Amino acid sequence: MKGTRRDILSQLERWLNDEADKQVFWLNGLAGTGKSTIAQTFAETSFADGKLGASFFCSRDFDNRSDLRTIFPTLAFQLAHRYPAFREELLPVLIASPGVGRESLCSQMEKLIVGPLKTVPIPTLIVIDALDECKDEEPASAILSILSRYVDQIPNVKFFITGRPEPRIRSGFRLAALRPITEVFKLHDVERPLVDIDIKLFFRMHLTEIAKNRSHWEIIEDWPLPSDISILSEKAAGLFIYASTVVKLVASSHHEPPKRLALLISLPQNTTHEGESGIDSLYTHILRHAYQDMGPDSQKPANQEVYSHFRSVVGAVLLAINPLSMKSLSDLLPDFDTPFNISTALNSLHSLLLVPEDIEDPIRVFHRSFPDFLTDFERCQDTHFFVDPSVHHTELVLLCLSLMEQRLKRNICNLEDYTVLSDVDDLSTRGEEYIGDALEYACCFWTKHLVKSPIKGSDAEKVAKAIDKFFTTHLLFWIEVLAIMGKLDVSVHSINDIQQWYISVSCGHPLS
Repeated sequence: MKGTRRDILSQLERWLNDEADKQVFWLNGLAGTGKSTIAQTFAETSFADGKLGASFFCSRDFDNRSDLRTIFPTLAFQLAHRYPAFREELLPVLIASPGVGRESLCSQMEKLIVGPLKTVPIPTLIVIDALDECKDEEPASAILSILSRYVDQIPNVKFFITGRPEPRIRSGFRLAALRPITEVFKLHDVERPLVDIDIKLFFRMHLTEIAKNRSHWEIIEDWPLPSDISILSEKAAGLFIYASTVVKLVASSHHEPPKRLALLISLPQNTTHEGESGIDSLYTHILRHAYQDMGPDSQKPANQEVYSHFRSVVGAVLLAINPLSMKSLSDLLPDFDTPFNISTALNSLHSLLLVPEDIEDPIRVFHRSFPDFLTDFERCQDTHFFVDPSVHHTELVLLCLSLMEQRLKRNICNLEDYTVLSDVDDLSTRGEEYIGDALEYACCFWTKHLVKSPIKGSDAEKVAKAIDKFFTTHLLFWIEVLAIMGKLDVSVHSINDIQQWYISVSCGHPLS
């Protein structure tokens, strides 16, 4: 928002323009403090000034944006697109090593980034946002470890990196080669009065805009009152995610803005580490308000079914490896046989989830704090809304297996006998028509849900029987679909996942 975050944006601009400044900038911040928004703004202004070379915005909600192996190839592609001289150096590398995208991170960095930039020393900026959201098993961030090894070889490149101060990120920036060349800005340590000024400006602008657009509601001329904005700012406790969620809730077209605002102001004032209590009370209020028609008797079978449907749909949205659309969810969830039913189930949750109008566009989480809240029983203490990851990963495994059992068949795309896939001009179109997003998701990701499922109890036995049946009847059809989609390597990783799950189930005995 124009007029906000001026101090940090000015500092970033000075850092970028001063050649003598440190080569790496770490924007360190807790959840909800606005790291990604600042990164987006900084990337946009740097691009407009012709200084941005490449960027990668990590996200744990997307498989290809949480995979470390996609970072360096993506950055290299963007640098090649931006700088013709870089492209000339990169092309021979790709010709000599066409499979470099599957090589180690170290090899990728050396061949795709460092090599060309050493030959063509272009001064440029690389942005990597939310590094903590990538899957990384190393004690110190794998990307930062590699950066520490090669950064001195490309002194003309500046790296702007954002991420929560998680242990492996902190360890990465403490590496001997990185520490002296890294400038650290702790976003959550910015003085509260400075943050509150921006948050109050945000509230004042957006709430006033709501009042202007609601001529059919009786809204007093000076609404919102300065005292209302002060109370909301205090409740936000420095979290922009809180402010943004409040505005979305007040803007609901089904309620009177003044009444909504009054309800929010009356909520108890609590804040703890990362503002969890403040944001948790807001999430709890939104959910309870959305289902207030249930009345006091929540144990009625009909009401229990409504809550069960909520958990099934929202659980699938939150735990999906890649975001799913309303159409895909309706194909996957047997109790919701049309996208309209999915839309109805999510109708009151638009302030918490990004629900698109197009049924084929993916539903996205507005902020990671919501799934973190909903899947943590210590935080989400209302059992009606608590999404137990172990329960719903098991449910998703069984749903994926069921969908594959229903739809997989020999020669699913109706190809001619002995056809070579590379010779089929309309293979992509056939895949969309005969396979579709839901079945593609099931084929690619069912084992990712499997490894997060319980290894004991009746659910584990049920899953084991379903896998046994699947391997007996549909294994080759599954491999055929993966081949058509150009994702045959998924089968190898999936078999490894299955083996690891069975090893866990058998208490350490290898799969026979």
